[in-house]
Amino acid sequence: MSAVSDYSAAPLMPAGKAIRQKVSSDDWIKRGMMLIIGAYLLITLAAPLYVMLSKSFASYQFQLENYEVQVGDGKGNWAPAQSLSQLNAGLKTISEDELATSNSGRLSPVALFPEFSFRGPEHYRIRGLTDNSRFLIGSAPYQGQEWQEVDSNNFRRVMLMPHQTTGLDNYRTYFSSPALFQSIRNSLVIALVSMVLTVSLAFGFAYALNRSKMRFKGFFKLVAVMPILVPSLLPGIALIYLFGNQGILKELLFGLPIYGPLGIVLGSVFFTFPHALMIISTALAVSDARHYEAADSLRASKWRTFWTVTVPGARYGLISAAFVVFNLVITDFGLPKVIGGQYNVLAVDIYKQVIGQQNFEIGAVVSVMLLFPAVIAFAVDRVIQRKQVALLSARAVPFAPKKKPLFDNLCLLYCALIAVFITGLLLVCQLAAIVKFWPYDLSLSLRNFEFGRMDGGGWSSYYNSIQLAFLTAIIGTVVVFVGAYAVEKTEGFAKGRALFQFLAMLPMAVPGMVLGLAYIFFFNNPANPLSTIYGTMIILVICTVTHFYTVSHLTALTALKQMDPEFESVSASLKQPFYKLFARVTVPVCLPAILDISIYLFVNAMTTVSAVVFLYSAHTTLASVAVLNMDDAGDVAPAAAMGMMIFYTNVAARLVHYGLSQMLLRKTQKWRGT
Repeated sequence: MSAVSDYSAAPLMPAGKAIRQKVSSDDWIKRGMMLIIGAYLLITLAAPLYVMLSKSFASYQFQLENYEVQVGDGKGNWAPAQSLSQLNAGLKTISEDELATSNSGRLSPVALFPEFSFRGPEHYRIRGLTDNSRFLIGSAPYQGQEWQEVDSNNFRRVMLMPHQTTGLDNYRTYFSSPALFQSIRNSLVIALVSMVLTVSLAFGFAYALNRSKMRFKGFFKLVAVMPILVPSLLPGIALIYLFGNQGILKELLFGLPIYGPLGIVLGSVFFTFPHALMIISTALAVSDARHYEAADSLRASKWRTFWTVTVPGARYGLISAAFVVFNLVITDFGLPKVIGGQYNVLAVDIYKQVIGQQNFEIGAVVSVMLLFPAVIAFAVDRVIQRKQVALLSARAVPFAPKKKPLFDNLCLLYCALIAVFITGLLLVCQLAAIVKFWPYDLSLSLRNFEFGRMDGGGWSSYYNSIQLAFLTAIIGTVVVFVGAYAVEKTEGFAKGRALFQFLAMLPMAVPGMVLGLAYIFFFNNPANPLSTIYGTMIILVICTVTHFYTVSHLTALTALKQMDPEFESVSASLKQPFYKLFARVTVPVCLPAILDISIYLFVNAMTTVSAVVFLYSAHTTLASVAVLNMDDAGDVAPAAAMGMMIFYTNVAARLVHYGLSQMLLRKTQKWRGT
């Protein structure tokens, strides 16, 4: 008892400092790598988006009360000074609506002087009433409260410059415009209809591939991914050739126009089909056969088994595919631009506001409107994907379909119809590219490939796209994989890693049109030291890598997570620097994923339109943008030819990727035993 009492009465030791794990030099280097690539994402993504968002709240207006003018007889006699707002109050020449303008707006005060004549003897003096009042005399800028005197001839060259204010005026303007506001409804309708059709068709296709013993599965899988290899504009061109005003099958539409929602939906189903198919097929492929055995033992009908086992088992894949398709359709620009006609959607509105009207602030507002559904769809998709992973079980038994002749033949017929739809559109574009004049002169010719005669940048556009694709594949793969390695293999630094992961996931939620417009605001600012890269190949590479960063990052993380953490422990115990482990173990083990990232970036760099349509210059025109420009100019057949050149290049790149992959994997993946 005394011993216990003595122990309990012993004084407590003072609390010491919390023990912290010592950060090794390797971890410091990894953190540095992560900070560098994180800074890259901040500069190329977060900062431009912030600037674009702030621009949406910036409105411009001519403030007549900030200027005053004196009129003289040319002999030194001057009338009393009057503000321009006083003059306008009496004459009511300039309405309130005319005072609202954009950043590039200019207003001449001549309209406030009814008896003005540029040949008159009068002289004029003008000045600002605040230090921020700005105006031009010719091309010379003036600011402040100092009088500037001009004769009548030069007074007509005076231009007031707008004053910037911050508020919700741009949003009020947008929502008070019925045509612009209608675009929100149109975009949502198109996205929802396309989502339902695409997911339904893709589910039937994936079901046939995974639940039947039909023949030619490999062929159908190959056909199903073809739309990924072409820009989204190409199906629009094919549909015009088939069902347009001169289309060979326009009678099949019974008078319905292909220009508008019908054409956009059909084209959207074409280019989003492979994305939905891959997600749904993956969900069906991991189904547990034990559930079907239980259903058979309970003598459940095939129809009941389908709705109680198959659909619930694939529900997360279906929901994920639905949101991916919704996001792709609502953010697409190329297809609605080619075949949308007068049916306005948000992505095209951004293009019209920026390119057509030079109204960048309203373009920023439309971008914010487009960003909301895209971010919501992406967020829901991420939640669904996390839940889908949680359903996987180590005891799951892969489902093995049994041979059923009638069912297999029906699946074969269904897949054949889908394959005809996909290959049919591609063949129409191919035929349009090599005939003289569709549909009147179908004799073969290569004249449409003479791009130098067209308004699209010539063959240099095609070569620029190849250069962009190669640079994006090489630089992007290095940046993405190194960033993924740093965030996955760094010990501690939880907050920094969480921030990096957020930045890495953000590009998936940002539509290409929004990113391109954000780059205009950020990089085309003379005050930005990086403005020198605007209009060069460098900014196109940066934009493309950033735009497609998320999927590449997730691919790299998946590969890195498959590596046992013991590799790092063994390397540290042997006192080997991490870069030796990275070069000798990590890269060879993850080589399949690295090659997949490179071809993914290459193909998307060849087909992208929306993200780069605002950023190219006369010397950096791209093949995908050339398709758009040639179609706008009425050169539809050459546009189809350029689109097919993109398709040929991506097919060739896929074949080279496959051959290179097989060669490298045989040398580096022998340890897998396959």
